[in-house]
Amino acid sequence: YSPELNKLFCRLAKPCPVQVRVGVPPPPGTLLRAVAVYKKSEHVAEVVRRCPHHERCGSDSQAPAQHLIRVQGNPQARYHDDQTTKRHSVAVPYQPPEVGSDCTTVLYSFMCNSSCMGGMNRRPILAILTLEEPGGRILGRRCFEVRVCACPGRDRRIEEENRRKRGGAGGGAKRGQSPPPEAPPQSSKKRLLGPEQELFQLQVRGRRRFEMLREINAALEAAEGAAPARPSKGRRQRGEGLVPRGKKLLLKGQGGRGLGVTTPPSAASHAPLPL
Repeated sequence: YSPELNKLFCRLAKPCPVQVRVGVPPPPGTLLRAVAVYKKSEHVAEVVRRCPHHERCGSDSQAPAQHLIRVQGNPQARYHDDQTTKRHSVAVPYQPPEVGSDCTTVLYSFMCNSSCMGGMNRRPILAILTLEEPGGRILGRRCFEVRVCACPGRDRRIEEENRRKRGGAGGGAKRGQSPPPEAPPQSSKKRLLGPEQELFQLQVRGRRRFEMLREINAALEAAEGAAPARPSKGRRQRGEGLVPRGKKLLLKGQGGRGLGVTTPPSAASHAPLPL
């Protein structure tokens, strides 16, 4: 039994002790009834019964072959078929706890696997226990989910791990997950910028197109006086820097005796003329 899932994992036809505890002793003649129903709403109207294969495997002298839930070790167990809903149930007289115990133990067994075709067919079921007076009035009710399988310990471990990964029964957000970060507020400086001073980012495909658009942008900034135009990347890679107009350079290899005059930036690729 998994308290985390409120689910019983058991093997086929193996007795499972279920402890029943009451707050106030019920009147004499009270019955403890067990009935199986499908958990999902689309199947709840169907009757939970054994598959045809296990029905043919035989039955004891008391329980009908199509009944899923059996009571072991109690000759007073009575099996009923409801005339209205056609559901199968088994009822035993309620017995007070024995000396030294605070609960009554009933042995239940489930006579078909949850995966059997023609029976439950992997549809989850609930076992509902009701405490009923002789006149039919219900004094108490408890329920738990049941899975009948070949490896109860393995299936319990897998389902508990899956529940922890989902973070809850409803499959909601994981526990402890921090809320999404809020967008930082825009600075007052950015909000005060006019339409002509806003900054934009543009994604350009290809180096050639990028260089062309960058030179256009630099020329526009130089024309508006916002920033001086910078030399293109190709000139910096060739080592041909621009020299301010009116400056004189010492020609290399003349020992400082010759002087040269630089040309305007438009003719920077030609060699300086000696005087």
